[in-house]
Amino acid sequence: MDKLTPILLSNLNDAHVRNLSWMEQSNADVLVHSNEIPHGYVVPLHSHRRTQVLCVFAGVVLVATARGRWMIPPGHALVIPRGLEHSVEMYSDVSMRSIYILAPSGCAASEVPVVLEVTDLAHHLLAEAIRLQGIDGDPHRAELVMALLVDEIGRLEQQPLGLPFPASGRLASLCRGFLDRPVPSAKIDDWARQLNMSRRSFTRFFREETGVSFSTWRQLACIFACLPRLANGEAVTTVALEVGYESVPAFTTMFKRMLGSSPRHYFKARQTAT
Repeated sequence: MDKLTPILLSNLNDAHVRNLSWMEQSNADVLVHSNEIPHGYVVPLHSHRRTQVLCVFAGVVLVATARGRWMIPPGHALVIPRGLEHSVEMYSDVSMRSIYILAPSGCAASEVPVVLEVTDLAHHLLAEAIRLQGIDGDPHRAELVMALLVDEIGRLEQQPLGLPFPASGRLASLCRGFLDRPVPSAKIDDWARQLNMSRRSFTRFFREETGVSFSTWRQLACIFACLPRLANGEAVTTVALEVGYESVPAFTTMFKRMLGSSPRHYFKARQTAT
């Protein structure tokens, strides 16, 4: 947060409070909102009575709850269920749009946060919805655009960008350390030793705390650690080697397995879409 001046920080906090008040006071079925937020700002823990679909057009956003973290790179959105307390951290300068829905359907009706891949149609509908909300235009057109936007959001495909986070303080400390300094070759035995556990006990404990295996979590955590740097334009080679991969092909293979394409193609497609 060292890049944020006290005045800027105060203005951002005031804007957040106004936005929450606006949402709570409105009786509209669907609301849309646009934000341009600088790197380092953290929206404090809060919740709202509407389901939020937080769409990122530029930059990388991290949404954190008590039991999980969800990273949203460009071209993606996160469904945040109504009533769920969460904070939002900007890992870079961010351009994002939010849709607040009283009665969500499809993927947007999920009871847990899910990451969605935003289509070109959803992107353009959201831009038009925000434009129409800010003018005294044709209310019938605005209603049609909102209805189509909600329908399209309900059809978006999910992406595996949620990172389960343990409740246990000792294990959570290890997980936070891994996010700060990812080690793709980290071993179960090493972590078990640090917690004074047998390999079998640690494996069972880790799955109970996170819902996934250690190997799966480690791969997801590596994605989390790398996405902000790649989104900010750092070279794939630099990122891959600095986070501990022995070669760029090994990193690319992992990235493709998790997200469906190579880092270069992944971010090129999202830059084109925005």
